Amino acid sequence: MKLSARSGLVAASFALSIAVGVALSRGAKTGAATASASARPLIGLSLDTLKEERWQRDRDAFQKKADELGVDLLIQAANSDDTRQMQDVQALISRRVGALIVAPHNGAAMAKAVSLAHEAGIPVISYDRLITGADEDLYVSFDTVRIGQMQAQALLAAVKGRRPIRLVRIQGAKTDNNSFLLKQGQDQVLAPLIAKGEVKVVHEDWAEDWRPENAKKIMNAALTSHGHAIDAVLCANDGTAGGAIQALSEEGLAGKVAVVGQDAELVACQRIAAGTQSATIYKPTRLEVGAALDAAIRFIKGRPVVARDELDNGFGKIPTVLRDTVVVTRANLLDTVVKDGYHSYDEVYDGVPADARPKRP
Repeated sequence: MKLSARSGLVAASFALSIAVGVALSRGAKTGAATASASARPLIGLSLDTLKEERWQRDRDAFQKKADELGVDLLIQAANSDDTRQMQDVQALISRRVGALIVAPHNGAAMAKAVSLAHEAGIPVISYDRLITGADEDLYVSFDTVRIGQMQAQALLAAVKGRRPIRLVRIQGAKTDNNSFLLKQGQDQVLAPLIAKGEVKVVHEDWAEDWRPENAKKIMNAALTSHGHAIDAVLCANDGTAGGAIQALSEEGLAGKVAVVGQDAELVACQRIAAGTQSATIYKPTRLEVGAALDAAIRFIKGRPVVARDELDNGFGKIPTVLRDTVVVTRANLLDTVVKDGYHSYDEVYDGVPADARPKRP
């Protein structure tokens, strides 16, 4: 594996059956002295937003895991504002954090944040969303291309036997690299069917800032153009799925049109239980959070970090840690999000008549 020019990195590569592993240790890349083993690590976390349930869960999971690991955590949320997120990063740098974890609102805009952190001797981890055009030290996420594939496959399963499938596609924010990775994965599954005429994309657009209200506008536009001649809606996440379902509900189509999202938000799981959403993708937050914090601590203490993948971010190939995801449907709600304790039985089936609920585990 070819490493980007990271001075001071001690790297050892070793072959695995399905990937290449790279052990990375953060030394003199930015000229910072590593913390002593006895020092209590201080880590900065810059989040794009806390407006969505998913990011509130990440924040809470970070704090819980930090407490368990005995590290101090400074958390900032930018309310989907690039200027504010840059200010947040500068504030964290001024607090002399030992490592910086960034979930960017705009991956390209945060390239400057990486430069500023490195000038201050601070390693940077891209969290969930890739920072583009910069030499961050590590990317920790779920396999977003694979999630897109899983979404498309779940949607096809939900409309099995129906051909052609008249499809509306609601993509995420253009400022988020994950939106393009999701689409890439979806296209890998859908493109052959589109070419054969088995799937017809009747309407497609991008939801600015991932906002449900923008997804609702897109869905309303599709309904205005095509009426009820729509079979399925493939949404970038559960928030946009919620916006689409609201528009469908107003037309009496909720539960009649297949809708797929991702993130396994509680409201999405409740919609799945009620039959108005077909599927979501469950991303166990604790796995992603644990990987990011573990890597941050290791960077601070000069210990090796193992990354079995790498992803090109336009600057170079960034060492990458990816975690696994699971498709959630009405058939496996109990065996996934409920069993894992991500949502409780009572939360998921709230609003579902008692006689229509599955047996409590």
